[in-house]
Amino acid sequence: MRARTSPSPFDGEPTISVLEVDLGLPWPEGEDDRPVPLGDLPVDRCGMVLGDARALDSFVGMDGEAVDGLADLTYWGRYEEEAHAAFGGERIVNTSWGSGPYGWLDLPLSEARAIEERLRAWNRTGPGKGNGLMTDVAGHTDHHRLRRAGWTRPLLNGIVDIAGCPVLGLDWDPGDHSVRHHGERAWGQVYPATLAPREGRTVLRWTVPPAA
Repeated sequence: MRARTSPSPFDGEPTISVLEVDLGLPWPEGEDDRPVPLGDLPVDRCGMVLGDARALDSFVGMDGEAVDGLADLTYWGRYEEEAHAAFGGERIVNTSWGSGPYGWLDLPLSEARAIEERLRAWNRTGPGKGNGLMTDVAGHTDHHRLRRAGWTRPLLNGIVDIAGCPVLGLDWDPGDHSVRHHGERAWGQVYPATLAPREGRTVLRWTVPPAA
């Protein structure tokens, strides 16, 4: 798999302009080199998943159960430093989030929910009297594992194993998405997917034109 990038008009950071997936097949002998249109795809604000059909049949999405019984707990907001002094936790590095929120990774799901409830109780009576602190418990669904795998990578891309197969996840910077791709298919914000030759092999190519 290969990607080319172009600068985001939102913050100048690299964004995918061409994604190529080598399908492990030769380009048919005697065929010309013109790409074969397959359709089009939007830049989905929830991300994109590429993998073997067997793995995708097993994919656990946003509303599913944690596949390993674990969860990540994060908290952030105006009073995050006060909460950190009271509860602790580590900065969770996230490329698309500046310094990242505070929290804990890989907690048993029940423990994560119990800590979150203690944070919420503190917030109700704390300096913000119910405002100024947000919390999130993210169970280890396949969707979350893929997003987490890309937290520290410039293109927010990550690979995890699902049903014995490597699966690629692509997340999108929310600022770049809102500037360039908001509305998605409903507003014609789609980009061509084709089969194309590369060095005698067949690739699946998805092209997102650089911002004007």
